[in-house]
Amino acid sequence: MLDQYFPILLFILFGLGLGALLLGVGRFVSPNRPDPEKLSPYECGFEAFEDARMKFDVRYYLVAILFILFDLEIAFLFPWAVVLQDVGFFGFAAMMLFLLILVVGFIYEWKRGALEWE
Repeated sequence: MLDQYFPILLFILFGLGLGALLLGVGRFVSPNRPDPEKLSPYECGFEAFEDARMKFDVRYYLVAILFILFDLEIAFLFPWAVVLQDVGFFGFAAMMLFLLILVVGFIYEWKRGALEWE
């Protein structure tokens, strides 16, 4: 029974060893020169290690949620495009309705100024 699982165990050990080796080489070879620009807040606009109850700008999260929402439509478009021949006109019309709703939502958010950054 062990000889059946030995190739799998060997594959797992080889993968873990190679991963550890590459991480070690990267740690050894890469330079570590932190400066104020690298240590500054990245995208959210506030320091990473401060009081959790401080006020912060919610617009970043609004833009991130909108990006995720409109990015998920691609997850529906690829499988739909693959089976378009099979679903026929009804599948085509359903996807066009879905895209129309997304476009209307995008225009609404655009007009409301949710995508504007001061």
